[in-house]
Amino acid sequence: MDDFEVDDVVQRALDRLTLLAEATTALSSTLDSHKGLSRVCRILVPQLADWAAVDLVEDDGRPRRVSVVHHDPEVLPVGGLTGVLPPVPEAPVGPLARVLAGAGPLLLTSADIPPVSQAADPLHARQLELFAQLGTDTAVVAPLRARRQVLGAVTVGRSAGRAPLTSSDLAMVEDLAHRMALGVDNARLHRETQHIAERLQRSLLPTLPEAGPLRLAARYMPAAATAEVGGDWYDSFTLPTGHTTMIIGDVTGHDVRAAVTMSQLRNMLRGIGCDREEPPGSILRRLDLAHHTLYPQATATCVYGLLGEREDGAWTLDFSSAGHPPPLLITHDGDTRYLTGGQGLLLGVDPDEPRPHAVEVLPGGSTVLLYTDGLIERRGEGLDVGMTRLRQHAAALAREPLEIFCDELLTGLAADHADDVAVLVARLPERSRRAMPDA
Repeated sequence: MDDFEVDDVVQRALDRLTLLAEATTALSSTLDSHKGLSRVCRILVPQLADWAAVDLVEDDGRPRRVSVVHHDPEVLPVGGLTGVLPPVPEAPVGPLARVLAGAGPLLLTSADIPPVSQAADPLHARQLELFAQLGTDTAVVAPLRARRQVLGAVTVGRSAGRAPLTSSDLAMVEDLAHRMALGVDNARLHRETQHIAERLQRSLLPTLPEAGPLRLAARYMPAAATAEVGGDWYDSFTLPTGHTTMIIGDVTGHDVRAAVTMSQLRNMLRGIGCDREEPPGSILRRLDLAHHTLYPQATATCVYGLLGEREDGAWTLDFSSAGHPPPLLITHDGDTRYLTGGQGLLLGVDPDEPRPHAVEVLPGGSTVLLYTDGLIERRGEGLDVGMTRLRQHAAALAREPLEIFCDELLTGLAADHADDVAVLVARLPERSRRAMPDA
């Protein structure tokens, strides 16, 4: 072998290592398996092949083509040839069916690609149609296999105008398929874990009470970018005095410990609130004493409020805050202001510190909104920006039914949230509507 041939071999090896590195980076850049696979296909074309396609096996066992990339985009029809494929036959004959049934990677030459009229089954026919439409002379079909399970297949093809794929390309595609399978498996594990975490979190949240003319609604949304449970929570129940509680809080952390602490804090607060007919500041101080004893290393924020109707028909909110963002009051006409009274330290900081409380007279038909910081905080911007944005969105929804109010608020503010979000909303009856007190 002369120097030129040696240099050529080295260059081909470097090119393949570069392609593998680029594919690995593309897969690790997202937890959306479809996006990651499409990015890999765009790397393979045209470096390795004239076209590439990926099929994944869905939960019901049926394959779905999730990506098709060709070096000439005009070759692909509208829709890109993706979608659900025919089921894998019990006796697989075609290369795709054989690979999905457990066969190793297959190298196909023109002799292995018959016309569509000779297809053995509907799935084989769809694969032959793909080969014909994309002008395929040679192809490699490799399984996406992880944890002894076939998750799908990747197919790459070259036309007759290019050097045919060889056994060395087969090994290359097999390596790529292994990396792609790990990416798909990781994405599925993340999705399953996120689903389990969300179900756990929701199971810890209560059913809201029926409070006569008072209307209540709540929402919880897990963090968009994590599969961990968090410490965000809300609660509401009717006290023996007839008052309706409005409670929201956030335990520091995003793990099972935070979720457990959250659940136990909520239950302790329920017991203290029902047992003691005391102002909210006193109730939070008792909760802080218990919290400091049982969870000395944890901190949490909380708002504890009591909604009640006076003899003159006016509604009031008596509340205390342990380091939590202030409640937002929205009148029926769309005026808004934050209720900044009753502010105290976080739970777990100094249980001996007195806790104030504040009383607000609420206009009839108004809405009281409690929320966690995930609704207003964004990386790279001040908190005042998020609080102004919340006021604007809430004002625009002032007259919407309460369920729509909650849904639209989360749609507008929590679409790309990086933290858990919990909201608790109360809508007062419209009778005896009063002007909003001056801030």
